[in-house]
Amino acid sequence: MPGLLRGVARTAVVAGTATAVSNRVSRRQQGRWAQQDYQEAPPQPAPAAPPAPSADDMSSRIDQLKQLGELKAQGVLTEAEFEEQKRRILG
Repeated sequence: MPGLLRGVARTAVVAGTATAVSNRVSRRQQGRWAQQDYQEAPPQPAPAAPPAPSADDMSSRIDQLKQLGELKAQGVLTEAEFEEQKRRILG
């Protein structure tokens, strides 16, 4: 019986070691492939400038900014939230 247990234990150690090595090799290969993909990717073109806002669009933005100002004055929005929303509206 001790020989059988020793054989089972040895098999478990070998299998565990093989799994650990295999996982490490896989992670290393994935890292290399990701780095290679990053280096080979063509540079992204700069986004085109947004078209000039029309008068109608500008008046709606002004209305939105007024509403934001009112919400901030009422204490609904914090200063950071107000600035974030203002930046989003102004583009």
